[in-house]
Parts: sequence; structure tokens; C-alpha cells
Amino acid sequence: MLPFNDEDEFSLFKYSRSMHQGNQTAISGFILLGLTVGSEQQLLLFTLFLCMYLVTMVGNSLIILAIISDTHLYSPMYFFLANLSFTDICFTTTTVPKMLADIQSQNPTISFVGCFTQMYFFMFLVDLDNFLLAAMAYDRYIAICHPLHYAALLNPKRCALLVVVPWVISNLVSVLHLSLLSRLPFCDQRVIPHFFCDLEPVLRLACSDTQINNLLILIVGGTVIFVPFVFILVSYALIGTAVLNVPSVKGKWKTFSTCGSHLSAVSLFYGSIVGVYFLPASSYSAERDKVAAIMYTVVTPMMNPFIYSLRNKDMKRALRRLLSKKSLICSW
Repeated sequence: MLPFNDEDEFSLFKYSRSMHQGNQTAISGFILLGLTVGSEQQLLLFTLFLCMYLVTMVGNSLIILAIISDTHLYSPMYFFLANLSFTDICFTTTTVPKMLADIQSQNPTISFVGCFTQMYFFMFLVDLDNFLLAAMAYDRYIAICHPLHYAALLNPKRCALLVVVPWVISNLVSVLHLSLLSRLPFCDQRVIPHFFCDLEPVLRLACSDTQINNLLILIVGGTVIFVPFVFILVSYALIGTAVLNVPSVKGKWKTFSTCGSHLSAVSLFYGSIVGVYFLPASSYSAERDKVAAIMYTVVTPMMNPFIYSLRNKDMKRALRRLLSKKSLICSW
């Protein structure tokens, strides 16, 4: 993701065109324009995203290690949280390392195979993240509204199904999108105005009609995104109704505070996705899409460990134990 100004973008466009004139097979992939900033800001941009990536990796890794190492956290809630952290690590790793490499590169290209591979894992993981957020909302709904039935409704077998089924669905959706995309011919102009291979900007480079692809995004993508989102909203609405009947003001505040932070993360995640994939084509803006993509590919995975652990006493206790063990090992 090399930062470009307008002159650079025009030069890169001419370079891309010249590579294809008279010999379409000379090109082996796409050119990623990345984020449009001045070259003097390149180091600052690289440092910023590297720090955010490291915080994401360390934060989510600590969440997973704390849950694995503490038997008190062997419950459905933390099982889903560990899966969410693992998904966020993979999700961020799908785009950010390539973006960091392109910032330092004078040749920000990606092969067709690399582009389609990145799109597969990106779509797979964003859908999986979406389903896991819904599973966590369901867990909180059962815990607060039906606490006596919690163990029966969220037994190990059902918890496993709530993770395995999303893996299967997410995989099928990704394969379906890429199967249709791979049938499209691409024009000579193969410059992607993005910092990674995303479905929408790649579709815009196709030479043939993409109506079926766009319809698939709207119907299948919309179903995969909005059904869990509505489920999350309904779950938290029922939680809110149940909490209003709690006589303790402290109990109400604690639950609303926790649910509020969770809803903030959910709103950031879904709001960014809707801004990229489900607005009318006439309102398309490459720069807006880049900003929205940064929010749900970089910012949200970085914030999730803080949102889901800082207000949780059991998680904070487990993290302190884990870090104290690490410090003892290092002292030896």
C-alpha cells in the first residue's frame, strides 16, 4: 500500500495501461493503490498501522491464553470470546501485513492467485466474525433472561454447533462469491483503488456484466450480515427489558454498561460494513470505502479485547494471573 498523490496515481495508471497494450498476458495480477497520502507521511502511516496490528495481535492472544490457562473461564461465554479473538487475529492478518509491506514497496502489486486468496479469507473471516458476535449476544440473552436453563441451552454440543455451523456457512458464501467472480473477464485497467483485494472494487474492473454478482452480494451477503445483526439487536432489546425489572440500581447499571460497550463494538462493525457493501452504487466513493474498511478490519479487532475484557472481573483476574506467570518465567 504505497501512498500516492494525484501525479503518482496518474503515472501508475499510465504504467498499468502500457503493460497491457498489445500483450494482455504480460500482467500477472492487480496493482493496489493503497491510501492516498503524501510520501512524507509514509513512515507515520507505517508506524501507526504497525502499532495497531501489534496491539491487536497481543491483545487477542492474551485473551485466548488467559481463557485456556484458567479453568474458571471454561464456560460458553469465554468459549465464544476465544473464538472471536482467534478470528480477529486471522482477520487482521489477512490484510494488514500486506498493507504494511506495500507501504514500503515501490511495486504494490498482488497476483491473481494472491488477490483471490486474500478475498476468500477476508470474506470468510468477516462472515465468521459476524456469526460469532450473534452467538455471544445469544449467550448473554440466555444468561440474563433464562439463567436456570443456561447449562441446558448452552451445553458443549450446542456451543460447538454455534461455532462449526458458521464456519461452514462462511466458507460456502466465500466460495460462491469467488466462483462467480472467477468467470468474469477483466479489462486492461487493473488498478484497485484500495489497500487490499475487496470484492466490490475488484468487481468494478470486470469487462462484462456483473449484475448477478451484485445481486448475490445484495441477497446472500445481506442475509448473512443482517440476519445476525437483527438477532443481536433483538437479543439486547430483550436483555434490556429483563434488566428494567431488576430492583437493584447497581445491577441495572452494571448490565447496561456492559451491554452498551458490546453494542458500541457491534455498531462500529456493522455500520462500516453497510457503508461499504450496501449503499447505492451511485454513492460509491473509493476514499470513503477505505476509511470504512479500516474501521472494521483494523480498529474493531484492536478494540474488541478491551471492550470484552476491561469490564469483566473474571477476565481481568485471569489476565493478571497469566501475566504474573509470564513474569515469573522470565525472572527464572
